[in-house]
Amino acid sequence: MRQTGQMSATLVASGLTVTRGGATVLDGVSLTVAPGDRLGVVGPNGVGKSTLLRALAGQVTPDAGRVDLAPPTANVGLLPQEPDRNPGETLRAFLARRTGVAAAQAELDAATEALALGMSGVSGTSGASGTSGASGTSGAPGMSGVDDRYSVALERWLAIGAADLDARAEEVCADLGLPAGALDSPTTALSGGQAARGSLAGVLLSRFDITLLDEPTNDLDFDGLERLERFVQGVPGALVVVSHDREFLDRTIDTVAELDPHRHGLTLFAGGWTAYLQAREVVRRQARERYEEYAGQRADLVAQAQRQREQAVRGSVRAKRRMPDGDRAAKGARIEAATKSAARVRSIESRIDRLAEVEEPRKEWQLRMSIAAAPRSGDVVATLTGAVVARSGFTLGPVDLTIAWADRVVITGPNGGGKTTMLGALLGRIPLARGHQALGSGVRLGEIDQARGLFRGEATALAVAERATSWPAGEVRTLFAKFGLGPDQVTRPAASLSPGERTRAGLALLQAVGVNCLVLDEPTNHLDLPAIDQLEQALAGYAGTLLLVTHDRRMLDTVAVTRRLHVNGGLVTEKPLVTEKPL
Repeated sequence: MRQTGQMSATLVASGLTVTRGGATVLDGVSLTVAPGDRLGVVGPNGVGKSTLLRALAGQVTPDAGRVDLAPPTANVGLLPQEPDRNPGETLRAFLARRTGVAAAQAELDAATEALALGMSGVSGTSGASGTSGASGTSGAPGMSGVDDRYSVALERWLAIGAADLDARAEEVCADLGLPAGALDSPTTALSGGQAARGSLAGVLLSRFDITLLDEPTNDLDFDGLERLERFVQGVPGALVVVSHDREFLDRTIDTVAELDPHRHGLTLFAGGWTAYLQAREVVRRQARERYEEYAGQRADLVAQAQRQREQAVRGSVRAKRRMPDGDRAAKGARIEAATKSAARVRSIESRIDRLAEVEEPRKEWQLRMSIAAAPRSGDVVATLTGAVVARSGFTLGPVDLTIAWADRVVITGPNGGGKTTMLGALLGRIPLARGHQALGSGVRLGEIDQARGLFRGEATALAVAERATSWPAGEVRTLFAKFGLGPDQVTRPAASLSPGERTRAGLALLQAVGVNCLVLDEPTNHLDLPAIDQLEQALAGYAGTLLLVTHDRRMLDTVAVTRRLHVNGGLVTEKPLVTEKPL
């Protein structure tokens, strides 16, 4: 359904330059976001995608350049990739803050108070400076500014959907399956699945003129992805989205903005993700062909000039040997030949100078990932027998499940259905209320958990990896460098790493430590597109046991599996393998 109260707004970024700690993040980026635009921003982790969104939203002050909004009163809303859940903040308050309603309400309250004080001063009870005349008039000196502030604040409050937010929030949260009373529960008390649905509610309830979404597909199940796509397709204003979900990009955007990690600039490509890949390949091929043509022409001219010089020298030597020194005619002939030869060399050199220089295309850094293999485990990798987990009103089971050596199992189900709980029980991480769990002999686990918990503490990523691998610091640094993690990232507290950097660090350990049972819980969350591609290739060559939880639709199409488990409402069922896409 089309949202009401929104205006046609255009955002123009001109020459944005942002530096951090002396390093350039954005360099001269210019971009126009017009009404109805659907723009997807892509690039490797750490290239500056989130920084660009924050600059467009006015949350980052650029070192150079500017952002202009027309009209200036238009609403620009940024929903970041990791929602900050404040201690004690209810879901209702969280949604008001995320949708911009809380800020709009605060401004309206302040404008209302200023207007009331101004009107009181006019009637003689306030003493406010510059007011006179009858109570309630707005033409008195000093009142027009207060009136304008109130009018603008009220207009924004209405446009952003503040008037009916509570009613809409009740409806959306119920539709998303959040329990009654969730709106008045602290966000920190919500389960992982409930928190994901609460974040999605923040997106679905937003009414911005220009909406900026940073990784909105992370942690969403198939139902959530479908709802998000319908919302994006129905937004009447403009949309700028950072996403690594290839299917989502193909379905929702009409332009790709690629941030270059070397020149820190922006290149626009028309079309969705698939069209972008094709266009980018054409651009790269043409750039390589232009350089090779230039390099070939230049090398040929340089060789001609060199041959001409060598021929001139040899001709001069032969002429000296054959002709007497006193022969003036011979001497003149030698001078004339040398002059012609020098002229030909100068002509060739002039042609070289006139060649339009073509810069050699930079060789793109590419992650090369593999998964270190350990000796195979026994025939049985893990079992659950009559297993039941009871936690905070949620019950998983009873579950009877056997994972055999070389099983490749994909685990699907809605958020909050119990997928992560089942994995924890299967691996012996979560105690059972009843039943039995066992790991087989020789099992060597490698894991990327959904929370990336290994890299959440105050220890540095370097220290974490040294403990996990028993490698010296130098070898760990080299390993991390292969995954795009430099000295700055690996020597600061791991908790300060970005979500994508934490995921890359976890993948690096899989390449260092031999495993025969690989457990991946939403591995593509926060991971950039080149790394996702490498992960898929690494999984194709991995011969051990695989347990994969994912809602990445392209990954489900790409990674070969032998079994599919579906977890919903605490019940685990085995489903037949399907080839069609889940949506």
